[in-house]
Parts: sequence; C-alpha cells; structure tokens
Amino acid sequence: MRKVPSAYLKPLLATTFWGVSFIATKTALNELTPVMIIILRLLLGITFLIILAVYTKSDFSIKFKQHAFIFLLAVIAVIHLWIQVTGLQYTSAANTGWIIGTSPVFMTIMGMIFFKEKLTLSQLAGIIIAFAGLVLLISKGNIASIGFISHKGDFLVLASAFTWGAYSMVNKKISLTYPPVMTILYLFIMMAIILLPVTANKETIFRLEHLSVISCISILFLGIFCSGISYVLWAQSLKDMDSSKVGAFLYFEPFVTVFSAWIFLNENITLLMIISGIIIITGVIIVNRN
Repeated sequence: MRKVPSAYLKPLLATTFWGVSFIATKTALNELTPVMIIILRLLLGITFLIILAVYTKSDFSIKFKQHAFIFLLAVIAVIHLWIQVTGLQYTSAANTGWIIGTSPVFMTIMGMIFFKEKLTLSQLAGIIIAFAGLVLLISKGNIASIGFISHKGDFLVLASAFTWGAYSMVNKKISLTYPPVMTILYLFIMMAIILLPVTANKETIFRLEHLSVISCISILFLGIFCSGISYVLWAQSLKDMDSSKVGAFLYFEPFVTVFSAWIFLNENITLLMIISGIIIITGVIIVNRN
C-alpha cells in the first residue's frame, strides 16, 4: 500500500515541473534569446545528470554504434525546443500548454503514415475532436480570423508539438541499451554540442552578466528541475509502471500550465480557453485509447 502513492508521485511531479516550465521560459525570454535559454537549460541538466550518474555509480562506457541514433534524437530535440521557445515569444504560456498536449495525436498520425500502424475509427474521431478544439483555441471562436502572421506563436508551438511527436516515434522505434539516465545525459551533451557554436559569443556573455534574479531562478528551475529531475523521475516511472498509466499523467500538464500562468504571469483564463482545452484533451484521450 505504501508503494502506490510514491509510484504515482514521480510522474505527477514530472508533469507538474514540465507544466510550470512554460512560465519559467516565458519569464526568461524577457532577457535571453530562445537559443540561450535552451543551452543554459542543457548545461545545467548535464551537470545535474553527471552528479547523479557518479553518485549512483553508473557505467560511463560509450557504445559508439548507438550514438548515431542519439545524434538523430538530439537534432530533432534541438529543432523541437527552438521552435517551441521561439513560439512562446508570440503567444501565451496557457495556449502553449494546451497546444503541446496534441503531441500524441501527431504520434498516431505519423505511426500510420511511416510505420503502417492501423488507425481505428475511434482514433480518427479523437483526432478530429482534438483539432476542432485546437482551431477553437487559436481562433478564440472566430475561425475566419486565423492567419499565420497574427497567430504565428500558436502555429510555431503547434509545429513543436509535431516535432515532439517525431522525436517520440523515433525514440520508440530505435533500440538503445544505455540506462535511461545515461541515454538522457548523452542526448543532452550532443544537443549542447550542436548549439554551443551558435551561443558562444560576446552577446551571450554580456546578457548573462546582467541577468536579473528572477531570470536566474527561471533558468535554474528549467535546467535542474525540468531537464534534470523530471526526466529521471519520468524514466523511473516508465520502469516501475505501465507506460499507459504513466502517459495518462500528461493530461494533467496543460491544467498546471494554465493555472501557473494565471498566478505568475497574470494571463487571463477565459471560459472559451478552458472549453477549447477540455475538447483538445478529450480528443487526445480518445486517440490514446486502444
């Protein structure tokens, strides 16, 4: 009986941290560029994971054949984060939370197209429902007003939901024998290597020297709690519980984002936004029910 609450606490904490991550990112964007935020988040995550790996006496031996797959994941992950953080510059954290929730829908669509996975009628209905909620959310009830320029933030975040779906599908189809912590560590290192040439300049140093306390706290939260602790908790949860049970906690994430955005960013929560979000989540749940 004692194991049940602790088992559920891990994915709950991970999704809570990820839900708040959009608020921390939105705050850091006031002083840093998207690429700077990503590289700082990665470097802090790498530091945390190295300390954890040393503490748990993990095996640091490198299996070079597997790093081609990890590099592929790193490229997709970098594109995903860059698009997402850039999109956050132009839309609300609350909208971002709801839109990112459509990632499983893209996973299902890509599974059908690229891996010949069957699409059931209920999944098709779920996809239609999720995208109906998405259109309602972006248009704020006026579908004729939708345009890429006026809603570019929402569309960029939607593109990042697609790239996360692509990342998840590739990760699902490849076979890695590294323990989860070491896989994430090597992934973060490769992502940092990709981004360091872009961020290693005088402007980055100048901005870091003049970073405010609130932005420092936001970056520390993103690096340690969202990129470090959350990934480890999630990996442990997938090891201890059924993936379907763990995945169900992701439905909780957008609600955390909306509530946090209201508290910390004073973003308005409208009835239409809540209705749109519930429609999106309902569609996603239907898609995932196999």
